[in-house]
Amino acid sequence: MTTEQVYHLPVMAHQCIDGLNINPDGVYVDVTFGGGGHSKLILNKLSSKGKLIAFDRDSDAQQNLIDDPRLIIVHHNYRFMKNYLTYLNAEKVDGILADLGVSSFQLNEGERGFSYRFDAELDMRMDREQKLSAASLLNEYSQTQINEVLKNYGEINQSYKISIAISNQAAFSPFKTINDLLNIIKPFAPKNDEYSFYSRLFQALRIEVNDEINSLKHFLNQCIDCLKPTGRLVVLSYHSLEDRLVKNLIIKGSIEGEIEKDLYGNSVKPFKAIGKDTPASEEEIKSNSRARSARLRVAEKI
Repeated sequence: MTTEQVYHLPVMAHQCIDGLNINPDGVYVDVTFGGGGHSKLILNKLSSKGKLIAFDRDSDAQQNLIDDPRLIIVHHNYRFMKNYLTYLNAEKVDGILADLGVSSFQLNEGERGFSYRFDAELDMRMDREQKLSAASLLNEYSQTQINEVLKNYGEINQSYKISIAISNQAAFSPFKTINDLLNIIKPFAPKNDEYSFYSRLFQALRIEVNDEINSLKHFLNQCIDCLKPTGRLVVLSYHSLEDRLVKNLIIKGSIEGEIEKDLYGNSVKPFKAIGKDTPASEEEIKSNSRARSARLRVAEKI
């Protein structure tokens, strides 16, 4: 595997790194190591005194490890960030970066089942040791549960009808492969917008399989305690529900969107937004379709 293949350039990579406002001697966290693209760029800006702690629960990420003494890899879900930072004597860090999308590395590995472009087992597990896969979800969830997943995580307009079709098929012949699913959902795909439809539906299943929203909530709630004053939080999201949680934390001080107040009735906000939320440029979208739904938010710990 070549360096170019391994250290791919993620969506809005340089904007993310600029948002961190890196102190060369600082300690930084990349909670979504993936293909190593962001981590490589962070390490390029660190001095010999700097340190980077990267998280990834996907065992395949080990293929992308960077040989650098300043890098510590944690092979666990980033929802446990605070525990591991305490264990590593890095309770307060200078910056935290999260790219919430599935990595290009995962999408391009057809056998992982993340992409509709390949026929393989319906897997989609980031942690292969967990029991729930996309196939078991479709076969075991009720029609109501499937409808909620497609509606909430994929914003699928015909989620109710599609969930009925999926449940009926699962009762007749359990889902095993990606083509099994495509054969059922193809009739519902809007003309001239099929690929967007498939992407959103697969996104919905992936989010549910990997419990991504709950992981994100746990992670965001820890960022306040884990950042030093003036430390930066940089989050790249690809779904309105993810972005809403990030926005609430930055703008209102809590992921629920409730503004906390002190004894005198003054708003307590741990972060200040740095710039406005930023979408990817048209130029980047043309070269990387994954960037179309990307939204970047940057905040500084007060």
